[in-house]
Amino acid sequence: MPAVKTSDFSYDLPEEAIAQSAVEPRDSARLLDTRDLTDHTFRELPDLLEPGDLVVVNRTRVSPMRLEGRREPSGGRIEALLLRSAADGSWEAIMRPTRRLHDGDRLAFGDTVVALRGDPVEGCGVLVPVVGSLEGAMARVGSLPLPPYFHGELADYERYQTVYGTSPGSAAAPTAGLHFTPELIAALGARGVSVASVDLKVGLDTFRPISVELVADHDIHSEDVEVPEETVAAVSAAGREGGRVVAIGTTTVRALESAAARGALGRFNGSTDLFIQPGYGFRVVDLLVTNFHVPASTLIVLVSAFMGEAWRAAYEAALTRGYRFLSFGDAMLAQRRR
Repeated sequence: MPAVKTSDFSYDLPEEAIAQSAVEPRDSARLLDTRDLTDHTFRELPDLLEPGDLVVVNRTRVSPMRLEGRREPSGGRIEALLLRSAADGSWEAIMRPTRRLHDGDRLAFGDTVVALRGDPVEGCGVLVPVVGSLEGAMARVGSLPLPPYFHGELADYERYQTVYGTSPGSAAAPTAGLHFTPELIAALGARGVSVASVDLKVGLDTFRPISVELVADHDIHSEDVEVPEETVAAVSAAGREGGRVVAIGTTTVRALESAAARGALGRFNGSTDLFIQPGYGFRVVDLLVTNFHVPASTLIVLVSAFMGEAWRAAYEAALTRGYRFLSFGDAMLAQRRR
């Protein structure tokens, strides 16, 4: 198979196509059915599915992982986006500015003081608590990390949470799930479509672009995943009855496929560094509901692996028809390439 270039997943995204507000109600967002390139609203999703299908959502919630603080002893401003914790209480974080930051430097966030372990690499480093804890800093001075390309305002920060999210710990929302309402979930049930959940803590690669020429050379970061036994059972039941597995968002795809990496889907609780690229053989997911993503990102690579080159026609149609892109934008429904 020829080497796949990062540039193969680029496209021209006009600034005006990036959503800078959240539509209300949530399920009034637009939904492009890429199977026939027809336009719908998200509340029509139950009508586009069949009785016996299984919708799987990511139940994670965004935590207040954005911290503003100061360097010690200079007092210079520092910002950190916490990403993933370790057993020793340290956290991986994206920091800015990182100029002149070095191993051992101390940073203060409120009354929490941390030391930098190692020099930052591409803005990313490890913070080790010296006084207090970073969990305490989040509780006292943390804020919700909105996407860097979103410059609008939210009247309620719950709008950057899904209505079904129960498990805190993500650095970003699983954005395809932002379109769901309790009424839509009830409509899925009335249609005979079941709902199950996974838990994937969204981390670094949501923010980090692919910076290498060849996709295969990109070093994807690990994310914590839980696929519970009841979800495994629901997937098995759907398969026995001829139903399809409908993943809500790329994070749900990654969670389910990680749990099936050894062949059969099984209960999974751990970390995954699965990087889904063209040529990947999907074992679980049949349909994907996802937002429109940043050019040349790992998320576009996953979508391309799932639906093939049809992703480009779908994106072109969405841009031509005025769909809204990225986190607070519209969505599309895609079928796995056969």
